[in-house]
Amino acid sequence: MASFFPTMETTLNYTDYIDSEQMACNMNIVWNFSRVFLPTLYSIVFIVGFVGNALVLCVLVKYHKRSKVTDVCLFNLALSDLLFLISLPFWAHYAAVSEWIFGSFMCHAVTALYMLGFYGSIFFMILMTIDRYTIIVHAHTSLFSKYRSVRASIVLILFTWALNLGASLPNISFSQVKNDTNGWTCGVEYPGIEWMSFSYIEMNVLGLIIPLSVMVFCYSRIVPILMTMKSQKKHKAVRLILVLVIVFFLFWTPYNIVLFMKVLHRLGYMNTCQWEQDLNMATQWVETIAFSHCCLNPIIYAFVGQKFRNLVLKLLKEWFPLCFVAV
Repeated sequence: MASFFPTMETTLNYTDYIDSEQMACNMNIVWNFSRVFLPTLYSIVFIVGFVGNALVLCVLVKYHKRSKVTDVCLFNLALSDLLFLISLPFWAHYAAVSEWIFGSFMCHAVTALYMLGFYGSIFFMILMTIDRYTIIVHAHTSLFSKYRSVRASIVLILFTWALNLGASLPNISFSQVKNDTNGWTCGVEYPGIEWMSFSYIEMNVLGLIIPLSVMVFCYSRIVPILMTMKSQKKHKAVRLILVLVIVFFLFWTPYNIVLFMKVLHRLGYMNTCQWEQDLNMATQWVETIAFSHCCLNPIIYAFVGQKFRNLVLKLLKEWFPLCFVAV
């Protein structure tokens, strides 16, 4: 029996890196829980996230004639979230039926969607943070102003996608379909414990440490400047910044802590059956919390702005005029 978690060990067999004592560990409780919990939560995250991010893409494509760096970043952030979300129905089905029925090609494709969407969402969030930093902190610096052209933004986007692909490639390459004792499985088959540890640490560094550090540094410089402004909107902007940092920390920190504990477990620490069960049960909870962050991205980055909200309402009135008829 394989696990059903689309993490770095996506459906990796529990018996790959454990000793004979752990092989006797009964994981039926975890598997039975995952068959109900994961499909339900993945479906909710998929529906809510897909609608929100699709609206962002539609508004940006329809109403933004001239592409600015912020808009381009927001477009690619929503696109990354959509790629990530498209993979969730496949993982939900896999968890529900306990077997991969989509074949070898789709195993690679779904893993690619998941990994590219995962890292892409984080990388473009970092890029948007740096862009805001340059706008506010270095607003009068000609060097930064020159590099905020459309051509420069395209180069930045291509570089970010290349970085995204590089970070995702190991897991995409190592994913494969196997005919296990209980049916076909799709998972990441690492060539050794070193690669597995590297992948987990990579997610810790790229998925939490670097983005959180960038956000704290940039916004710690932005907030004092906003507070010196006489505009009444400054308090709203400061609150939004605090929400961005706090939400990112709350949603992603538990997930990365559990991933790090999994590395320690695979290396022989906390090497008991109870830890095996607790870590895999905890993974399902913290993973779903982290995944739901992509549902909040449209709200935090787009819908909180009055101008963007008006464009969303304008688009919805065009699509569903009967729903917006004045009573």
